[in-house]
Amino acid sequence: MIRNPILPGFNPDPSICRVGEDYYIATSTFEWYPGVQIHHSRDLVSWRLVRRPLERASQLDMRGNPDSCGVWAPCLSHADGQFWLVYTDVKRFDGNFKDAHNYIVTAPSIDADWSDPVYVNSSGFDPSLFHDDDGRKWFLNMQWNHRTESYGGMPKSPAFDGILLQAWDPAERRLVGPARNIFAGSPLGLVEGPHLFKRNGWYYLTTAEGGTGYDHAVTMARSRTIDGPYEMHPDVHLITSKDHPEAELQRAGHGQYVETPDGQAYHTHLTGRPLPPKGRCTLGRETAIQKCVWRDDDWLYLEGGGPVPKVEVAAPFATSAAGRASEVAYRFDEAALPDDFQWLRTPKPERLFSLVERPGFLRLFGRESIGSWFEHSLVARRQEHHDFSAETVLAFRPDSYQQVAGLVHYYNRHKFHALGLTLHETLGRVLTILSCPGDHVNGRLVFPLAGGVPVGEGAVALSMDVRGNDLQFFWRPADGGWNEIGPVLDAGVVSDEGGRGEHGSFTGAFAGMFAFDTSGRAQVADFERFTYRGGAANG
Repeated sequence: MIRNPILPGFNPDPSICRVGEDYYIATSTFEWYPGVQIHHSRDLVSWRLVRRPLERASQLDMRGNPDSCGVWAPCLSHADGQFWLVYTDVKRFDGNFKDAHNYIVTAPSIDADWSDPVYVNSSGFDPSLFHDDDGRKWFLNMQWNHRTESYGGMPKSPAFDGILLQAWDPAERRLVGPARNIFAGSPLGLVEGPHLFKRNGWYYLTTAEGGTGYDHAVTMARSRTIDGPYEMHPDVHLITSKDHPEAELQRAGHGQYVETPDGQAYHTHLTGRPLPPKGRCTLGRETAIQKCVWRDDDWLYLEGGGPVPKVEVAAPFATSAAGRASEVAYRFDEAALPDDFQWLRTPKPERLFSLVERPGFLRLFGRESIGSWFEHSLVARRQEHHDFSAETVLAFRPDSYQQVAGLVHYYNRHKFHALGLTLHETLGRVLTILSCPGDHVNGRLVFPLAGGVPVGEGAVALSMDVRGNDLQFFWRPADGGWNEIGPVLDAGVVSDEGGRGEHGSFTGAFAGMFAFDTSGRAQVADFERFTYRGGAANG
């Protein structure tokens, strides 16, 4: 059986591609670097992260991008002996505009170096590339309408202004011919995330609708000609939980169709698993997959009927594949970061961290403040369990209160809890808690420990234990036992719905290590190890 979500934790907007017996899923990474996660599977059950292809400045530079901007909704495909990856780099979030720039990169294999990007357009986000069986290529994206009020005598316009289709010339590496608006969406609205495929002479268009919150849906339409007109699916929505609050998998939408070599049908989708009592998705938007069937009317349906996604679905064949380990102990004894970790925005990680300056340690260079949109020394991995603990050992000698390093539960600049080691003018080295509990208006910090807790000299171990909506920090000296520190904090704000809500925050919760030095002297902090335990407790 396949158990959903297949990619737990922050892994939204899944684009799936099959090459022979190999399956690949590309997901959005937003402001996290390197850009785009690609997972691989051979059975649709077990998945392994194999590549983040946008890894150098010529491909992606997100310094200055606001929270939840950056890489939106990639599309991965394979044609002409190579992989094609289409992605958006969104430069603005608030206000009427998005400034969404679309690019294409290619590679002969997933693990090869990917090309420098070719610019395509900026008319909207969620781009997709369709390779037709006649050899032609077609580029799709939703069109963004910034005119939210009446304009020139026209009525008020929706921002999500339909799906554009235009031919792509791979030789000239540019769009050619007219751009046509081929699909306005269903009455649910907010049409985005287009993907095309062809079967039995029909062009099938799947889109995401309803926004990425609890009204999200996969909408399906078809046409005999690629530019329409498109007729709606008899049920309109292939996958949605919008009318089923009891479903375990909520916020279901935005995915792509794939067939196995023997013709079995599946469709990916993003999903969220809200925690009671406030219904907050602390794991962000995750990736799930559903088994589908074709009926005599040449329409696709979920196996078993209805639109509600299932937690368990049939795998294409029997497999004994093992699941992902719930406990991972990371040692920093290689020249590269462990694959699970990312940082934020910058293509110049050497300014943020080093794994060679002090062998066996991850050294962070204190840069700008925690939550900066430019140079922010934070290295972290995804939260994949509602209950988890994380632990690290820190060697840090601050000489100013402007220098802080430690352990963090992080979503964005407005939603995090951090246990940091710093210097107090009279108390000496202290542990402090910097908490930003979802106040998106001004992002002001809360300091639950006031002046801090003195810890003396030497390395200290830091840990956090998260149980659903509750977070407790711990610390211990090198030769002592664990001590609780600070009050129980609201871990639920480190979620999509915390702060500005489900339609304004698109990433997910991370556990990691941080350092900042707002004096500008780049004080170093050395982390000896990092352990993540799903379901395990500290203290």
